[in-house]
Amino acid sequence: MEFSREKRLKARLAGDRRGDLYPHSLQFYLQPPTENISLAEFENFAIDRLKLLKVVENLGVSYVKGSDEYKSRLQREIRKLKFPYKALVEDDYDARRKDHISHFILRLAYCQSEDLRRWFIQQEMDLFRYRFNELTGDLVEKFLKYVNLSYGAISKEVKEKLAVQLLNSTPGLGGVKVEELEFYKVPLQDAMDLFRVRRVYLLDAFAYVPHMDIIAIVLNNYRTKLSKALANVWLFINSSGSPPTAQSPATRGCHTLTARSLPAVQSDERLQPLLNHLSHSYVGPDYSIQKNIGKISLEHIDALSSKSFPLCMRQLHKALRDNHHLRHGGRMQYGLFLKGIGLTLEQALQFWKSEFIKGKVDADKFDKGYAYSIRHNYGKEGKRTDYTPFSCMKIILSNPPSQGDYHGCPFRHSDPELLKQKLQSYKIPPTGITQILELVKGMHYQLACQKYFQLTHDVDDIGFSLNHPNQYFAESQKLLSGGREVKKEPSEPESSQQKLSSQKSTNSCSIPTSSNTEADTELEGLDAYFTED
Repeated sequence: MEFSREKRLKARLAGDRRGDLYPHSLQFYLQPPTENISLAEFENFAIDRLKLLKVVENLGVSYVKGSDEYKSRLQREIRKLKFPYKALVEDDYDARRKDHISHFILRLAYCQSEDLRRWFIQQEMDLFRYRFNELTGDLVEKFLKYVNLSYGAISKEVKEKLAVQLLNSTPGLGGVKVEELEFYKVPLQDAMDLFRVRRVYLLDAFAYVPHMDIIAIVLNNYRTKLSKALANVWLFINSSGSPPTAQSPATRGCHTLTARSLPAVQSDERLQPLLNHLSHSYVGPDYSIQKNIGKISLEHIDALSSKSFPLCMRQLHKALRDNHHLRHGGRMQYGLFLKGIGLTLEQALQFWKSEFIKGKVDADKFDKGYAYSIRHNYGKEGKRTDYTPFSCMKIILSNPPSQGDYHGCPFRHSDPELLKQKLQSYKIPPTGITQILELVKGMHYQLACQKYFQLTHDVDDIGFSLNHPNQYFAESQKLLSGGREVKKEPSEPESSQQKLSSQKSTNSCSIPTSSNTEADTELEGLDAYFTED
């Protein structure tokens, strides 16, 4: 097909402008999109990105992040959903555009509560970490310049001059030669987290950060920007319409443009149902409505705690039985869990009262000081909010326990030696304890909980990705009652390290595919997609 000289010139100029919009495959999403898109494209972009973030979540609790299996599966899904996956591919304008627009669409859906913001930020951070680690040294420098982080790689001459100091002050290098690594000169104030744990060499108020650690600084910068953006959009919704002004002009412009789109979106009867649907699909069931409500007997709770409670709830139950009291954080975490497994309000009042009056609280004090909060959790007092049980992410990331508290995640918040003793008291075999502690050391807390499930239920493959304590209970009961097939593999000699790096779940092995069907068909199948685990 022949083009005239004028048409060829216009095509080349259009291509140049497209390149200016997305000069890099990775970004901080500082500027929202301003173009018009169709409703079908809006829906498809949003659904595809949510699918991608769900896969990021499932892989993160099924494999060690950064392992070869984790990276290969995530790359396959990114390619399948047509998001940018190779930083060296320059002609991927459509993928970069989809990445940009879909991120901002989900911001509209996920700015609306603390739990939604927390989930969205965590998955976006994990996705960003994977994509950043795929960049070569030259592209890292290009990206840092693109996002105005002036961290230049030091020259070969400086590296040779400081070789001994860099080697001695940077743990984890092992047998790697200093000259084979990229080091970045970073202002000390941006590298304080690494400085506190003595992981960098300091000279003249600059930290010399190796490539493997620069991601921590970049991620912290990205998290700060994304958290502020989501919070400010939500504040804009609940204020008179004036977004906060204590940001840089570029960042403030991003927040303002995003926020101003919300009134139109909220009043659009075509978009608002979709955004509500997306925001309720991020972690599967919230366990606020139970089919087995009232089917749990108070007499069975002790037996259930040893057979089907995750370690966090087993710890809270034991502390309650031993001390006849729990502080507020423990009462909230454990009380909502019991609500989620089927305890009625009347049963909950009886359960807590019978335990508290065995201690220093008499019946009258309980009725006046504690019964209200229990009724409040069930939506019978105050704002009449029907509170939902805490997810794993909420327990791990918020309200860490202090001395005298028993709430939180034992794998995240317990001293390793105390955790080891606790696991020993629950008859976990030594090899299993070693595997759990290795996962905890690598900060893979949900994987550690999955390993605990495997060991206490004598299965080699739990068959699901663990995201919620009530999910743990439901899957345990299903397994113990014969409602789910036990997946055991032939016993073969395998080292602990091999086992850790090859942990899988059935859900992650069958990564969902993207389709080319109409958006309505996609939405019809969205509920099933997000309740697979």
